[in-house]
Amino acid sequence: MSAHAVEVEGVAQVFGARTIFRDVSFEVETGEVFVILGGSGCGKSVLLSLIVGLRKPTAGRVRVLGQDMYAGDAGAHGAALRRIGVMFQSGALFGSMTLLENVMLPLEMYTALPREGREALARAKLAQVGLGDAAGLMPAEISGGMAKRAAIARAMALDPPVLFLDEPSAGLDPTTSAGLDALILELRRTQGTTFVVVTHELASILAIADRCIMLDRAAQGVIARGDPRRLREESADPTVHAFFHREALAA
Repeated sequence: MSAHAVEVEGVAQVFGARTIFRDVSFEVETGEVFVILGGSGCGKSVLLSLIVGLRKPTAGRVRVLGQDMYAGDAGAHGAALRRIGVMFQSGALFGSMTLLENVMLPLEMYTALPREGREALARAKLAQVGLGDAAGLMPAEISGGMAKRAAIARAMALDPPVLFLDEPSAGLDPTTSAGLDALILELRRTQGTTFVVVTHELASILAIADRCIMLDRAAQGVIARGDPRRLREESADPTVHAFFHREALAA
């Protein structure tokens, strides 16, 4: 079996006359935390949507767990989607459902478990992210950090080997953000989960990432890749240096 959980080859995305990025290639190894980083508007979330099969790239190829995300019939594509979990930037919890019902939803859609089994699994997932006592709450009754955790619990419902997280720390206070970072590392350690995380939060990047790629809007693609701690200390690229040192770029 390949050591690569995700393989992206020569991917490009163009909207009309605007090129978001081109010739993006990288591999994510099984069991690692891989971060897609960069400034606002560089295409991080667009790239994530391509990888998880929500948007077809203008060019290139994406494989997740050995499955080509844009080849084969709808059944093969659906099977691939059932093997991954996705946490969207907003959390995307259904406001009319309790946290328990939100987490149960993938189990209702993709398993034949009886309700008692679905509920037991959903409660276990909520407990795993520290929300065991919040199962009956509605999304409007919880904090932003709790919503992010609940969204991760829902993404974990089917025990996918790969989790994709879009800006998990966005809008959170430093303490709550650090708690999410710790959760990601704990899930990787205990479950062997592979993570692909989109973020521009420098503290989180340095805390969780094994490797990363950095996208740049002006370059329309990848301008750096590797261990973010080494990039911070060694990169001579002015854009990369400015990002990792929180400095303004010279005009």
